[in-house]
Amino acid sequence: MINKIIKRALNEEDLRKDEVLELFRTKSHENTLKIFEAASKLRDSKNRSIKLTSTVHLTNLCKVTPKCKYCGFAAKTSSEGYYHSFTKTEDEILMAARSVERSGIPRVSCSGAHGYNGEHAVQAAKIVKENTKLELLVNVGSDLNNEALKQLAEYQTDTVCCNLETINQKLFNHLKPGELLKDRLMVCKMVNDVDIELSSGLLIGVGESYQDRVNHLFLLKEFSTLGEIPIMGFNPYLDTPMADHPPCSLIEQMKTIAITRLMFNDLRITVPTPTIGPENVKFSLLSGADNVATVIPDDYPLDVKGVGSPSCGNLKEVISTIKELGLNPEINEIPCPVKEVGITEI
Repeated sequence: MINKIIKRALNEEDLRKDEVLELFRTKSHENTLKIFEAASKLRDSKNRSIKLTSTVHLTNLCKVTPKCKYCGFAAKTSSEGYYHSFTKTEDEILMAARSVERSGIPRVSCSGAHGYNGEHAVQAAKIVKENTKLELLVNVGSDLNNEALKQLAEYQTDTVCCNLETINQKLFNHLKPGELLKDRLMVCKMVNDVDIELSSGLLIGVGESYQDRVNHLFLLKEFSTLGEIPIMGFNPYLDTPMADHPPCSLIEQMKTIAITRLMFNDLRITVPTPTIGPENVKFSLLSGADNVATVIPDDYPLDVKGVGSPSCGNLKEVISTIKELGLNPEINEIPCPVKEVGITEI
């Protein structure tokens, strides 16, 4: 049965829900390896290049109340996360974006906490797009409205991310008591309607079932502009209500990445280095991922704490890992050095 499903996936045929569930449920080591190999083969048949995405965290002053039970990003949630509040200035955002561009990383994610109706996202998009040639992803979850999305489109934002994390309504309500799943679904629809590429992913290892993951992946198929699916394995943050919840196993992350690849042969599948663990990036690539996120260059000017875990991926180490696997890291030609000019000086 597994062999037939894999063959259909490699032939780029649409898999049925029962087939995807069968892949998730397999316990055979041999069959699991076949799933990984097929996913890598399918990715490589399209492109052996691996996208790199860096990050700029805009603010951790989150107005969601009560806070998400796993969050170590928002102020005062975790002593090992961004415990002290911050909001980056325009010059700080610009310095960080230019550092990313100088490193050759082609793409940056600008993300921030809730409560601003997308104003901080629009500000970041303006800064990045007017001063660099970076591809831009904006991720402020459901903290967007139609006006903000129109402005993001005007600044030629490449991708807007709104992770649903889980579509199990009861589980969502437990994990995110200050948010509504319908609001996140609505933002995904709004992104789709303004014809911006949508990124929307799964948080796994938080109590969801395999059927939940299957239902989630099939729901994402409904968005025509879907271009990226992040797969994020849960890691507990100290001091949070879920501090004692076990981390998502590496094998479950690999399996979910691989099965997502077999379902979506030509989409970008993203793995943030904090959620997989910087030391495990190679396993995400062996499972069919093609975008490594939260990659930080050596001269990055700001302190970075990963979302899901404090640790981030170092650019040189990530590039080395990609090359060791015979894959090609996407690195832009590094621009000639110019005098750094802040926005306040322009």
